[in-house]
Amino acid sequence: MVDSPAARPDAIRRHNLSLVLGQVHRDGALTRAELTQRLGLSRSTIGALVSDLTDRGLVEERVPSGGPRAGRPSHVVAPHSHGPYVVAVDLDVTHVTTAAVGIGGTVLARHVVPAGPEPASPEEVARQIIATVPILQALIGRNDPPVAIGVSVPGTVDRHWGTVGVAPNLGWRNAPFGKLLAELATPRVPVVVGNDADLALLAEHSRGIARDCENVVYLIGRVGVGSGIIANGIPLHGHDGHAGEIGHNVVDASGPPCHCGKHGCLETYIGEIALLTLAGRPQPPSDEVIREVFDAARDGEQAALNAVKTVAESLGRGLASVVNMLNPERVILGGSLSEVLDIARPELENALDRYALDAPGQSAQLAQPSFGSDSALLGAAEIAFQILLSDPVAAPILVKSATMG
Repeated sequence: MVDSPAARPDAIRRHNLSLVLGQVHRDGALTRAELTQRLGLSRSTIGALVSDLTDRGLVEERVPSGGPRAGRPSHVVAPHSHGPYVVAVDLDVTHVTTAAVGIGGTVLARHVVPAGPEPASPEEVARQIIATVPILQALIGRNDPPVAIGVSVPGTVDRHWGTVGVAPNLGWRNAPFGKLLAELATPRVPVVVGNDADLALLAEHSRGIARDCENVVYLIGRVGVGSGIIANGIPLHGHDGHAGEIGHNVVDASGPPCHCGKHGCLETYIGEIALLTLAGRPQPPSDEVIREVFDAARDGEQAALNAVKTVAESLGRGLASVVNMLNPERVILGGSLSEVLDIARPELENALDRYALDAPGQSAQLAQPSFGSDSALLGAAEIAFQILLSDPVAAPILVKSATMG
């Protein structure tokens, strides 16, 4: 038997730097004492690691305020206010949101462009995203490039290549979107693409409502419907990224036509187009129109309220299959489905209890996302930051070049 080679001191240092930066990125400001306790490293080691990260412009230290304390106060380590940032993109059928996001998940600036009447091609969207980068730089007063670009897409994604396999509501198939975006970026920066529901769940599991869950499902409702899944603490993506496409489970083969080419998919009963049709507003969905339906339902308008309750009933039936199969401790409902939960929780929970085995709706908690409509956007930022977080040594020293002028 051949012994494994011992880790070199520089590899250990890189690993420990990653651990410290990861703690601050996920939890925000922490004292040196807290970092020492969490990571099981000596005070002197934590001090050296924090000093290194400070020199690299990744964190900053301050003496805690709050009045006199006995003894010497432990310095607070926080994400650097002018440290590196990523560009996060939430690509939806109705809009494209881009944002500059700093370490710790702080949204520094955002830019929203409504979608046109027809879905844009991958090439057009890629050009639009790259054109937004200087707008974000101006908004945050920076001239340094982002360390990476992360994109949330409503479709199946090969995370290794950034290829969008199927995005029915965008009309995309086998689109090399990550490659297109990377080739347009100047200067070249890493580009990472992920499924919107997977990324929304990543954000919620990292620092949101799902942080304490090992078995959780995030169901996102927009024009389409998808889900992100974590089972026993492990994200499930499937063989080629198709896991979680619950919106295209056929619940009635004689039902309404779906963008995917089939009939009676779940999203034709609980997606935003279904909601508008049921509410007597058969028009292309937009954030404003969807908000009007929910506002009307809250005001007691019968057509809108009945529409929301009908969607809740169908959603409960669909969730029953998810609960029976995966037995999650929590189901997070995002996008328009979050509003359905808020307005028609009794109808949704009753339907779930009726159709699920042994009334597991009592054990599977239904919840709204901590980050609201920003979950997918912040998940896109998380995958963009993964390169930096895994190897902070590779990051340039940015403090001196952070501001414009």
